[in-house]
Amino acid sequence: MSVKKIAVLTSGGDSQGMNAAVRAVVRSGLYHGLEVYAVQRGYAGLINNDIRRMDLRSVGDIIQRGGTILQTARCKEFMTPEGQQIGANNLREHGIDGLVVIGGDGSYQGANKLSKLGIKTMGLPGTIDNDIPFTDFTIGFDTAVSIVVDAINKLRDTMSSHERSSVVEVMGRHCGDIALYSGLASGAETILVPEVGFDLDEIAKRMADNFAQGKRHSIVIVAEGVGKGEDIAAEITRRNGIEPRVTVLGHIQRGGAPTHNDRILASSLGDFAVRKLIEGESGKACGIIKGELVATDIDKVVHTKKDFNMELYELAKRLSQ
Repeated sequence: MSVKKIAVLTSGGDSQGMNAAVRAVVRSGLYHGLEVYAVQRGYAGLINNDIRRMDLRSVGDIIQRGGTILQTARCKEFMTPEGQQIGANNLREHGIDGLVVIGGDGSYQGANKLSKLGIKTMGLPGTIDNDIPFTDFTIGFDTAVSIVVDAINKLRDTMSSHERSSVVEVMGRHCGDIALYSGLASGAETILVPEVGFDLDEIAKRMADNFAQGKRHSIVIVAEGVGKGEDIAAEITRRNGIEPRVTVLGHIQRGGAPTHNDRILASSLGDFAVRKLIEGESGKACGIIKGELVATDIDKVVHTKKDFNMELYELAKRLSQ
């Protein structure tokens, strides 16, 4: 067996399903006869040597909980070579020879650095943004989309009653997947994402034409990377005189119980990461592509931008008339 002691940490922004992933790593490791440890507060805890032994009960009753029981924190010190070396040394002091990192792009960057320092690492894609390449979906994305769709369903009721338009700002600075998937699933009339240019004149005209033809409401979804919802709404008003109501969903998208899809994805990936470490793999990012679990070199992952699903975007446009 290539590893005897492994650790798990969560880093960066929290996402629903992180706890399910932690649970899977701990219980799979114990099942295979490993000692399992947890690092509190991400890379900050790694530098501060905040590492504790885990057992079966340590992860009881957490699969349904949002957030992360291990907590998470940003750590500028770990971005330096000195901080990375301290983290690697602390793992070695505990005899830990494998580490599972659950998080997004920044977390993967840290895992990649530790891998180059000789720590066997596996990355799990824990982020609601779905912006990690070499995986179709990330842990937390399905739940975030469900939250947005539920909010839009509620907004449609009141917008239709008052015959108004609504601008909904969702998360996604560099990746518009939350806006795209929730917009398609909720029947939004307009979806604005950072990956695709748009014409506000055309959007404002289409909204005005739709109301003139008897449409009772209009929903515009804006990924935060495009701009503030308030600014988009103001520009629409300037062009057509319609005053959309603005809803900024914010961090509510990162909270709440994970969907069954996220729980299953997190559990599958957590177990997969442990098995890959046992097989001697290292420096990999775990994901799922067309239903199959895959492990890709993490160095390749952090230097690749995820492709935007233009086919799905065009579908949403065709169905939004």
